[in-house]
Amino acid sequence: MRFTPTPLAGAYVVDLEKRGDDRGYFARAFCAREFAEQGLPTEFVQSNLNASAAPGTMRGLHFQHTPHEEAKFVRCVAGAIHDVIVDIRPGSPTYLQSFGIELTPENGRAVFLPGGFAHGFLTLAPGSTAFYMSDAYYTPGAEGGFRHDDPALGIDWPIPVTTVSDKDRSWPLIEAG
Repeated sequence: MRFTPTPLAGAYVVDLEKRGDDRGYFARAFCAREFAEQGLPTEFVQSNLNASAAPGTMRGLHFQHTPHEEAKFVRCVAGAIHDVIVDIRPGSPTYLQSFGIELTPENGRAVFLPGGFAHGFLTLAPGSTAFYMSDAYYTPGAEGGFRHDDPALGIDWPIPVTTVSDKDRSWPLIEAG
């Protein structure tokens, strides 16, 4: 695996190192030793799948409030997603800055985000499925979120958002929050 730092401290793009032949390829999707060498968590306690039928489906932006932050390792296993992370760590030099990247099974890219980040994605293809691992258990009542279209974040989504849950649509604006 190849780890490339994003502009947001502690977050990485993780690329597969494919070894292939005429049958296809083999690649490690996760390696605890390689994560440890980067100073990243190696124990993930939950794995989640998130499937969306149509392009333009927004999932997020979600986070867990202190002390229940979750580091996540996110990969797209079907279709395509535009994945976005937002640094929400108070005092961070990149506070409220975002980073976005297209994840597909073909490009083999994944994103690692530390605790203290919000996360969301927009589906770009029919039948898109995200797979992600978390280093902490989901804690009901500790969840928070931002609207995908919050002007304070200024996220440039690559296609129009056509489907968003009532819950995700109702998060308060950052300036109003």
